[in-house]
Amino acid sequence: MRTPLTERAAAALTGSRAARVADGLRHRAAPSHWSSMFGEVALYSLVVVFVTGIFLTFFYDPSNTLVRYDGAYVPLQGVEMSRALDSTLHVSFEVRGGLLIRQAHHWASLLLLAALGVHLLSMFFTGGFRRPRRLNWVVVFSVFVLGLVAGLTGYALPDDMLSGSGLRIVHGVVLGIPVVGTWLSFLVFGGEFPSTIIATFYPLHAIIVPLLILALVVLYIVLVVSQKPAQFAAPGRTNDNVVGVPVLPGYALKTGGLFFIVFAVVMLISATVTINPIWNYGPSSPGDASAGSQPDWYTGFLDGALRLVPPGWEVVLFGRTLTLAVLAPLAVIGLFMLLVLVYPFVEEWITGDKREHNILDRPRNAPVRTAIGVAGVLFYATLWAAASADVAATHFRVSVESLIHFYQAMLLIGPVVGFVVARRVAIALQRKDRELVLHGFETGRIVRLPGGEYIEVHKPLGEYERWRLVDFEQQAPLRLRPDARGRLSRSQRLRVRLSRLFFEDRVAPVTPRELDAPPPG
Repeated sequence: MRTPLTERAAAALTGSRAARVADGLRHRAAPSHWSSMFGEVALYSLVVVFVTGIFLTFFYDPSNTLVRYDGAYVPLQGVEMSRALDSTLHVSFEVRGGLLIRQAHHWASLLLLAALGVHLLSMFFTGGFRRPRRLNWVVVFSVFVLGLVAGLTGYALPDDMLSGSGLRIVHGVVLGIPVVGTWLSFLVFGGEFPSTIIATFYPLHAIIVPLLILALVVLYIVLVVSQKPAQFAAPGRTNDNVVGVPVLPGYALKTGGLFFIVFAVVMLISATVTINPIWNYGPSSPGDASAGSQPDWYTGFLDGALRLVPPGWEVVLFGRTLTLAVLAPLAVIGLFMLLVLVYPFVEEWITGDKREHNILDRPRNAPVRTAIGVAGVLFYATLWAAASADVAATHFRVSVESLIHFYQAMLLIGPVVGFVVARRVAIALQRKDRELVLHGFETGRIVRLPGGEYIEVHKPLGEYERWRLVDFEQQAPLRLRPDARGRLSRSQRLRVRLSRLFFEDRVAPVTPRELDAPPPG
């Protein structure tokens, strides 16, 4: 229990400014919906990645210099390998707790990218990227992309056969870039493959990318603290009124407990499940590749894009051969990621909605946005699945060519079908919600009225459930209006057409008059 004496003591010990901050946190409410958990899981996974990464830097040697292994792992003794692989084996077998820390670093990295991906999906499907959180979306997506870069560079550092196979693919992609490919290859790899690529990737992985991620995380925390928390509709919740638990002590204790859960799960998996056993793969060899090699799941969509290009996609132009098998995947993936990055600004331009939104949408109440998200997920999932087409072919005893043809068709047809089906399902769920609000739940109880009519008794919804189903806005499509000079620009015509696509088929919310009408039965 707080008293004036304890308040003065806190101010004396921590300073009046810190006491005011603590007092503000005690009065600041934080929503406790489960969807906010993913961002916290990503943050705590990042803490584990940083701590374990700092430990590993004390033992890792980023050098391609060849040595003969004489460490504790007997099957590789006497084998020639780089100092990078030798030091990684030393950490795994000779440093106390080294294998546990190394595996924790890998598992936490996978969890980090998975949590960031789900957090982005949660923001997208609930409209959490709208004003004032457009910059939040850009920051989170940028951290996700930097996480991909960190994972790709870290994947190569052990210099084992598996990472060498991945580097060979990267080298081929870089060489396939027209005009500057050869020069860029020498710049990145430092000469003929593999050359000094380990020394190039190490500062990126250990210093540059982590500092960029840390700066973006700090920026994101500043943005979140300066904004009102996003929350779902409920009685008493408005754009200006936050309902939830106090940050201190309730939310702080809750999120602190989540940190220890994340840490415990990562360490438990790291202690019991082997990941990336480089001692089974052996040292990297530029002329060899490990059979059935697969990238980490988060870069699988890049590998899958390369596999789905039909053979023979080459064009000779001005005496130079343009390898479309490389250019087409780079262009498609680049365009896809660019669209994901700028989507909040595109939707705002289409809808013309520049208001601040602190109340999140239910996905069914934004059918077109939900359909776009489903189409994007199917597009990504098809590329991701195609990366393991060879392994799937051997496991299910089908031809690789048949699987590739299937994935090629899915890449073109799947997003379209997903868009149409998701949009219709969302509209159907809206209509179901409307029926529930107006007529209540079906109880299965049949009664006979005095006039002889049989009806089913419906149970009305509770206040919270009714509020959740009816508290959403029905935004009308934009109208085509000429400018001050009486002209209609092409961009304005396109904007109105897209606005109609967004809003024409929405189901209108239940009106107060309809709510006040007595339910049947």
